[in-house]
Amino acid sequence: MVSEIPTVYVVDDDPQVCESLSLMVRSIGYQARTFLSAEAFLDGCHDLPGAPRCLVLDVRMPGLDGLGLQRTLVQRGRPMPIIMISGCADIPMAVQAMGAGAIDFLEKPFTRMTILDRIQKALELDADSQQQFFRKAEMSERIERLSPRQREVLDLLVAGKHSKQIATELGIGEKTVAKHRTGVLEKMEAESVVDLVRQMIAAGSA
Repeated sequence: MVSEIPTVYVVDDDPQVCESLSLMVRSIGYQARTFLSAEAFLDGCHDLPGAPRCLVLDVRMPGLDGLGLQRTLVQRGRPMPIIMISGCADIPMAVQAMGAGAIDFLEKPFTRMTILDRIQKALELDADSQQQFFRKAEMSERIERLSPRQREVLDLLVAGKHSKQIATELGIGEKTVAKHRTGVLEKMEAESVVDLVRQMIAAGSA
């Protein structure tokens, strides 16, 4: 995982809001990038950093609005934690935004403490999500190293089967199962079956 300073993206058609949020974010050591429209954000953010990031997004904007940008990011496979902000209370819109995955919906004006608290939680959420992604990718790479027979043994080990049960199910001897079991643990970089299962559960691969 690339180690970089977390980035907070701010998309709001009000320049003063962008400037204010940018100063807040930078005051606590994070990077801030501001955009006055959803279209400008899409044009200017082709390569998102590997560091944790989140998006503070105004719901009502000319052109593509906040909900439209939220949908676009999901469709492009580039979701990130989104904090929706709005100049007026709109319960249906808040419900729609939260239902589509936004982690919070704040009405302007909000306090500095409130927005920075939400930003911190959003960045922590994204960091956890990225770690999970890399763990799963690493686990998938290890599984690709296995032979077809080792993959069968892996599946049965993770299912809680003992060597005798695996031998019976696959129609092979217990010594052969033991050999495959050793090979599986080596390629999966696990110290034991328990360690293997723990790693796969942590990576969401079990």
